Amino acid sequence: MGPRHAEAEWLTEDCEFSLEELVELSGLPETELRELVDYGAIEPVDASASQWIFKGRCLTTVRAACRLRMSFDLEPHGVALVMSLLDRIRDLEAQMESVRAQIPRRIR
Repeated sequence: MGPRHAEAEWLTEDCEFSLEELVELSGLPETELRELVDYGAIEPVDASASQWIFKGRCLTTVRAACRLRMSFDLEPHGVALVMSLLDRIRDLEAQMESVRAQIPRRIR
C-alpha cells in the first residue's frame, strides 16, 4: 500500500484541519489559502469563527490547487476559477451517469 492509498484511508469527512495545518500540509502560504476561501474554492466549517476549521476534503482540494498554481503559474483567483470549473465538470459527469443508469440497456 503506497503513501497515497494510506492517506486516502484516513482522509474522511470526520477529519478536520486548522488553517495552520492546511498551510503545513498543502505547501500554500496562509495568504493564498485565505484568498481561496474568499473566492469560494474552499470553505471553513464556520467562516465567522476566530479559528477556521476545514473538513477533510479541503486538504485534497488545496493540494490540487497547489499543483494547478505551480503547473500553470496561476494567481489564487485563477486557481479558484479552475477549481470551480473542475467541480462543475464532476457534477455534470455524475448527472450524466445517473441519467445513463436510468436508460434501459436495449436503448443504449
